[in-house]
Amino acid sequence: MRQHLDRTIPLPLYQKVKDHILDQVRRGQLKHGVKIPSEAELVERFGVSRMTVHRALRELSAAGVVDRVQGLGTFVSAPPAQTELMELKDIADDIKARGNVHTQKVRLLETISATAEQAAYFDMPRGSRLFHSIIVNYEDGVPVQVENRLIRPSFAPGYLDHDFQAVPSTRYLRSIADATKMEHSVCASMADAQACALLEFPEPRSVMILTRRTWVGEMAVSRSVFTYPGDTYSLISRRTME
Repeated sequence: MRQHLDRTIPLPLYQKVKDHILDQVRRGQLKHGVKIPSEAELVERFGVSRMTVHRALRELSAAGVVDRVQGLGTFVSAPPAQTELMELKDIADDIKARGNVHTQKVRLLETISATAEQAAYFDMPRGSRLFHSIIVNYEDGVPVQVENRLIRPSFAPGYLDHDFQAVPSTRYLRSIADATKMEHSVCASMADAQACALLEFPEPRSVMILTRRTWVGEMAVSRSVFTYPGDTYSLISRRTME
């Protein structure tokens, strides 16, 4: 059935097509996993050019609203996964709570000598020994987080020998002691070469970077940098105000 776009509104036609599809997604008329009409069907429905429809779908795909699958069509994407920002939670628990399968791969485990900047994070002398790890977490086989950690050895002396397949890193560190203070910063950036490789990006994309420093008592025990695909993950924060 032909649908008329409001041509009195001073917006490009591709934006009107895009807004129409977005509105259907937000209203739940187009649900996660549903295949949306083909480009040819949308051209016929809205009475616009194929180029107009193609641009609308391309921008929706870039925004993570739809997934375009070669040979199959265009489907409504899953909503961005969310994780709690102000709680120190295990990503494995978040993934399992969504009914999906968590796996992880250890990419690097080493002892390093702290640079001046790294030593400052821990209030230690430059050149002090630190443990360093890079671990990639996967949701249903898809990489969703790179965790790059520095650990004070006196806090977790067995860190480099730990079996992370049996007990994920955050859970292991919490088993030693719960954090008494945390500091967070969040920023958006383009993925560097290492992030592209670890998150299996075919080309550079935006990422969300959460940096967390954790204390137990008055001692800084870890500094962790978590990198997420920017278009598939979001962070939330919740507090009870008294």
